[in-house]
Amino acid sequence: MSDNNQEINSSNCSHDCSSCGASCSERTAEDLRAKLRPEAKVGKVFAIVSGKGGVGKSFVTSYLAVLSKRAGKNSAILDADITGPSIPKAFGIDAPAMTNEAGDAILPLETSTGIQMISVNNLLPADDMPVLWRGPVIGGTVKQFWTDVLWNEVDEMFIDMPPGTGDVPLTVFQSLPVDGIIVVTSPQDLVSMIVGKAVNMAKTMEVPIVGIVENYSYFKCPDCGKEHHIFGESNVDKVAEEYGLKVLAKLPIDPDVAQSVDSGAIETLKRDWLDEAYSVISAFVR
Repeated sequence: MSDNNQEINSSNCSHDCSSCGASCSERTAEDLRAKLRPEAKVGKVFAIVSGKGGVGKSFVTSYLAVLSKRAGKNSAILDADITGPSIPKAFGIDAPAMTNEAGDAILPLETSTGIQMISVNNLLPADDMPVLWRGPVIGGTVKQFWTDVLWNEVDEMFIDMPPGTGDVPLTVFQSLPVDGIIVVTSPQDLVSMIVGKAVNMAKTMEVPIVGIVENYSYFKCPDCGKEHHIFGESNVDKVAEEYGLKVLAKLPIDPDVAQSVDSGAIETLKRDWLDEAYSVISAFVR
């Protein structure tokens, strides 16, 4: 069939691009976005990303949601790290996800303070069961976390992304209405490359970067108060300036963080490291 035959006359167009294979001027990137269920509602959406694992991305995601809730917002977490989900553990949630009465939608789990969340760990028979799925299945699962979950009047959603720039980030940035990206990194030589990859990915997907959070920035001695740079001196300010980004926060190494996450009590943690960062994120408009 020729391109001319694939063109649709505007008077005959149903404007439902999801069921149409024609190429026309009406089709835009917006048409690729997955739709929420009619009864679901989500406001701002932020993706927390990193170019490598082990930098505390899940902690940043979790604590931003905690701060959002403390600010009086209805906050939610979509755990898109399918093969390495850690969000449920941080909140002490091991209950299985349930469906609505009709059985056609998933109900989000709720933390002790009312943060809505969904994670593949709450869909598996056991939380130590590995997810041995190929990329398309993983991407489809993340998409279903958006389309099949009854998100209830969410003001701010935080997506815990897997490290890197593979199938899941591509699915999220193409299918979900992400308002902004928060890049998490650590003070090591790889930071420039990691941030550079995130910046280029964001440009390609046309999603703005809100700023950078540096984790493991320093350790403050509880006895003398001196700061020690365990992983080397930070160069995040230089890298941020190079790419025209804002440094949102520099987080210290704190044993209380690990303890609160391991015990599922992150909602009881009280630290001000991300307060200013959350204010910037919450006020961010794409």
